Amino acid sequence: MNKLIMIPIILGIAAAASYALLVPEEPSEPLTTPIYNSGFTYYDIEDIQTSLREHEIFVSSPTAITDHTISQYCTFFEKGLPRNVEYCTTTAVLDSDGNTIGNINIGGSTASPILAIANLETDTLESDKETTYTIFETVLETLVCDCWEEEESIGFETMSEWLDTVHTFYYDSDERSIKSKIDNLADTEILFEITPKDDSVLQTLIITKHV
Repeated sequence: MNKLIMIPIILGIAAAASYALLVPEEPSEPLTTPIYNSGFTYYDIEDIQTSLREHEIFVSSPTAITDHTISQYCTFFEKGLPRNVEYCTTTAVLDSDGNTIGNINIGGSTASPILAIANLETDTLESDKETTYTIFETVLETLVCDCWEEEESIGFETMSEWLDTVHTFYYDSDERSIKSKIDNLADTEILFEITPKDDSVLQTLIITKHV
């Protein structure tokens, strides 16, 4: 059963169907559980590139990351602890003007990925909103499923409605870091984060296979 969980990074903020939870900052540990050999693959980035090109959004060819910097690109949480992967690919995402607005990273073992991360940085949540929503929706539909509207237990008719709701929580929290999680959408966990920067805001969509 799917569960929607809003996770503010400050205490005392919760929604009617949500609960507050702080994610602990612990040292990263290597992946210890088996990687699912089902679901999305590294080759799916090609479908993302094709779909986004129709919206004049361009994604570069993937670059493999295997050295000590891999944790900067591909890290996921298992039982509240950050886990590293052994292999990760990263791509740059450019808008119609050729400006880099983020990246899409996919990581896991060399044979099969376990997570995908889309990082998008804009001046504000409202700037390039249509572009960021298009990217997030394309990543989700390509790597997970085009089945959002069929999952009534999520509580939102569309992904954009969910993103809008998280934006509202962000503003209501005085623009502090906030997270929202949807559990078990087509055997994946979906996490959306908003993190304020000095002169911009970072939005991150993390898709993790259940293991």
